[in-house]
Amino acid sequence: MNAVIGIIIPFLGTAAGAAGVFFLKNEIKPLIQKLLLGFASGVMVAASVWSLLIPAMDMSEHMEKLAFLPAAAGFLLGIVFLLLMDHFVPHLHLDQEEPEGPKKSLTRSTMLILAVTMHNIPEGMAVGVVYAGALGGSDSVSLAGAVALSVGIAIQNFPEGAIISMPLLGTGMKKSRAFLYGVLSGIVEPAGAFLMMFFASGLLPFLPYFLAFAAGAMIYVVVEELIPEASHGSHSNLGTLGFAAGFVIMMILDVALG
Repeated sequence: MNAVIGIIIPFLGTAAGAAGVFFLKNEIKPLIQKLLLGFASGVMVAASVWSLLIPAMDMSEHMEKLAFLPAAAGFLLGIVFLLLMDHFVPHLHLDQEEPEGPKKSLTRSTMLILAVTMHNIPEGMAVGVVYAGALGGSDSVSLAGAVALSVGIAIQNFPEGAIISMPLLGTGMKKSRAFLYGVLSGIVEPAGAFLMMFFASGLLPFLPYFLAFAAGAMIYVVVEELIPEASHGSHSNLGTLGFAAGFVIMMILDVALG
């Protein structure tokens, strides 16, 4: 039951952020958006290191000097997985006019939602695989650490939910529908978490690979999309400050609770 609640927590963060359409009159100011994108990047990088890669290497200590191999292999597989999604799924980033991926006759709002949905898939996988490790009795992953990861991702999902829902209002969409689309973009997180937990719990010897895979997928999103969006144009230092804040908060949560 605790695992189910923990898996749902990040989704609630997205839903709460999407609800900003009912309280904010206009789109999020570009400077605030940079700060929030940087914050999300910092949380994801810290989570990848402390919650995923370090436990993956700790679980492989019996390989001695080759303990890095499962983490390295899983990390690269996660990068490739998101690279393929980036190539085959049509999507549009906030600061771009031209969509990426295959050419499809989709609306701008739909492609914006698909872009954020792609961000959320790695986060869901990360939460699911950490809970699989905690429930599987791994010494390197604790239930408290899994909760810390859920809370950290929920915190960064709050502004992310607003970042996707608010621009939809600029397309002429009603507030209720913009909120619904923002919420739907986060549905993939618990879905991906349950799916990853199912596979990882049945293949516990391969847990280090699963952990590193989720880390690679998250780092791809950060480097390919979030940081460039936060650094685009003037006042990119706000994105850097947001990154620092997100990284430190996630690091504190993981070390203090894990």
